[in-house]
Amino acid sequence: MPGEAASIRVALTTVGSLEEGRRMARVLVERRLAACVNLVPNLTTVYRWKGAVEEAEEVLLVMKTTEAQIAALEAAVRELHSYEVPEFLALRVEAASQPYLEWLVDSVEQ
Repeated sequence: MPGEAASIRVALTTVGSLEEGRRMARVLVERRLAACVNLVPNLTTVYRWKGAVEEAEEVLLVMKTTEAQIAALEAAVRELHSYEVPEFLALRVEAASQPYLEWLVDSVEQ
C-alpha cells in the first residue's frame, strides 16, 4: 500500500465563487482528471497581488488524482480558471486505505 499511496496526489486551488467551483469540479471529474473534488466554501484569503494586500472570499477545491494525471489536471485548471494566476499546489499522499486507492485509480484511468 505505501508504494501505491505514493502515486496519489491531492491538488488544491481556490476560485472566486461556488458556481465556478462546481463547474470546474464537474469538468475535471468528467474528463477523469480527478476522481473527486471537494468544494470548501466560505474561505477568506489575504494575499499580495500587484503590490497591494488584498482580501477575497473564495472557495477551496480539493482535487484527488494520480501522479500520472497531475500535469493534465494542472493544465485543465489553468484552462478553466477565471484567475490570471490560479493557485495550483499538489501534495503527495503518505498513506490511504486500499479500497479508496483502488477506487481513486480506477476513477482516473483512461
